[in-house]
Amino acid sequence: MKELSVVIPVMNEEDNVRPMINAVSEALQDIDYEIIFVDDGSTDSTRPRIREILNDRIVLVELRKNYGQSTAMAAGIDYSTGKYIAMLDGDLQNDPTDIPFMLKKLIDEDWDVVAGNRKNRKDGALLRKIPSKIANAMIRRMTRVYIKDYGCTLKVFKREIAEDLGLYGELHRFIPVLAAMQGARIVQVDVKHHARKFGTSKYGLGRTFRVMSDLVTMVFFRKYSQKPMHLFGTMGFISLFIGIAINIYLLILKLMGDDIWGKPLLILGMIFLLGGIQLITIGIIAEINMRTYFEGTNRKTYNVRHVFKKDASIDS
Repeated sequence: MKELSVVIPVMNEEDNVRPMINAVSEALQDIDYEIIFVDDGSTDSTRPRIREILNDRIVLVELRKNYGQSTAMAAGIDYSTGKYIAMLDGDLQNDPTDIPFMLKKLIDEDWDVVAGNRKNRKDGALLRKIPSKIANAMIRRMTRVYIKDYGCTLKVFKREIAEDLGLYGELHRFIPVLAAMQGARIVQVDVKHHARKFGTSKYGLGRTFRVMSDLVTMVFFRKYSQKPMHLFGTMGFISLFIGIAINIYLLILKLMGDDIWGKPLLILGMIFLLGGIQLITIGIIAEINMRTYFEGTNRKTYNVRHVFKKDASIDS
């Protein structure tokens, strides 16, 4: 087993391949490492250029089509063999020279994840920096995982944390949240950031709505993945009680001789009443699905960091 696996998802980065390999090799010369390139459906010469320089430290995982960065990262983790795993962008904007310091901090201080914070980010302010700051602030506030820079790909993990991230869709932006859901201890350090020299960025403002959708998913999983009834049940009973109160009020009016048929309040009361019943039903179904998931897959609802016994300590 290698000490460190460096997972690098790439898509149309033909001019960055060789400089990336040279930079990683120079930065990690004192570490037993491997590089896992994951080609995510490139249409240029990225794959041939990687194949030309394959050696005992370089692995190329070629996906059949473009699945997205999260899936590419998951594939890289699956095909890696290192005790520790580093994530790195394939555009040379992250600096591999930060990895040895991050790895040492992870090992010496027993962190589970060391995440990078691009202190002097070399991107355009209007299209990249400002939207990123707004998104980071929203994610911190809603998930209560206090990381300054969620968008920095450069991170170093313990293997067991990386393997259980459950990356799919476009959840790579929420890796710290996914790790925190496992009880991971996370620290962030300032890292270097460079302007892109070759190729074009794959990011833009068009991802804003996808980020917002994923954020809602993360908030749900962070707070209610093991107790969905607490969300749906609470909303359902509030709606149900409002509906009952409105309908009791209308019943009293009816008994007093008022004509309540066609009143907007009657329709509102029925909406709250039926909506409450539906939300409670959804909560029950979600609870059944949650229990089926954990019991059917033999997964535990907890994660153990260490087990201490007399004269011994057992790592999980």
